[in-house]
Amino acid sequence: MPARKSISGRKPSARRLLAAEVARLRAESGKSLGQLADETTYDRTYLHKLETGVRIGSPEVIAALDKVYGTGERLAMLWELAREDVFPDKYKRFMELEATATVRYEYSAATVPGLLQTEAYAREVFQVGRPRSEDDLEEHVAARMGRQDLLTRDDPPHYRAVLDEAVLRRPTRDPKMWEQQLNHLVQTAEWPNVTLQVLPFAAGLHDLLGGSLTVLWLSDGRSVGYVESSKTGELVENAADVEQLKLSYDLLRDSALSPRETVAFIRQVMEDSTTCDPPAQT
Repeated sequence: MPARKSISGRKPSARRLLAAEVARLRAESGKSLGQLADETTYDRTYLHKLETGVRIGSPEVIAALDKVYGTGERLAMLWELAREDVFPDKYKRFMELEATATVRYEYSAATVPGLLQTEAYAREVFQVGRPRSEDDLEEHVAARMGRQDLLTRDDPPHYRAVLDEAVLRRPTRDPKMWEQQLNHLVQTAEWPNVTLQVLPFAAGLHDLLGGSLTVLWLSDGRSVGYVESSKTGELVENAADVEQLKLSYDLLRDSALSPRETVAFIRQVMEDSTTCDPPAQT
């Protein structure tokens, strides 16, 4: 029997497969969009976008659909594949590696690292990047939130993040949102697999100024680095280059506040943020 050819001549993407499966399950169930909206508590227009592939949705709505259709985690597994379509191809290799990392070190120069962002903070980060549409914005937010499972899974990596003081001195537009983000950092710092440190301005110049760095220790003993700016990112796999990045990180970490001092520092920023007078209106 000859091999079946794709109608479009292209391999179906995980995103299209997810949409087709969601649509098929509803058709087989005989449910209307209205009935499905009642059972999942999600808007029918939103559910329609999932079935047509306009949106891939959030982990929460996919879990709700799995529950309604009794499909275990089948849709959730398809969603895990589909969300990779949201990220640029050059970033997907890094995502493959981070999923298997046993240790992860990060330095962030300007914004809260993605794994530590609240949903509201992540949304503002993507908004200032001028997304093409509201759907595009929500896709990126959902994908970022989904990646945070790395820190809460059954076998999470040891995660250390060094935050430049600039990260904590650049608030969101909504003071309440900023307070929630800072509080989330304090709470996350208490997790057994997470270590947070702040690099104060007083530490002076260092080798990683102007960018952010992630170093992954993989289960096979290798290490890789990912150097990133606001618009570009580069995966570094050459062993000698990775060792140089690790050295730069070690020197930077040694200049940072201790984890206990870091929590106190963040709490002080929270207190300062709530006691400051609002800017004068003109």
